Amino acid sequence: MLPVLHFLLLTFLIVCAIAVSRIKDLLSAVIVFAAYSLLMAIVWQQLDAPDIALTEAAMGAGVTTLLMMVVISKTRRRED
Repeated sequence: MLPVLHFLLLTFLIVCAIAVSRIKDLLSAVIVFAAYSLLMAIVWQQLDAPDIALTEAAMGAGVTTLLMMVVISKTRRRED
């Protein structure tokens, strides 16, 4: 069961990384990046590094996502 979980986590991480680089809408990219950070926190937990997992969840998925969303809300969209 555990190797299947590791394979699924790795697959979702790769999908999220590719999706973040391909998505044109900034808000959607930030949301996918938050999902990537949460998946990385799960991977760190599976690797028996709970301190790094908590830091990744708090900083990567929490604070960084919040800051990116605030910055996006402060900018205007221009269409040519």
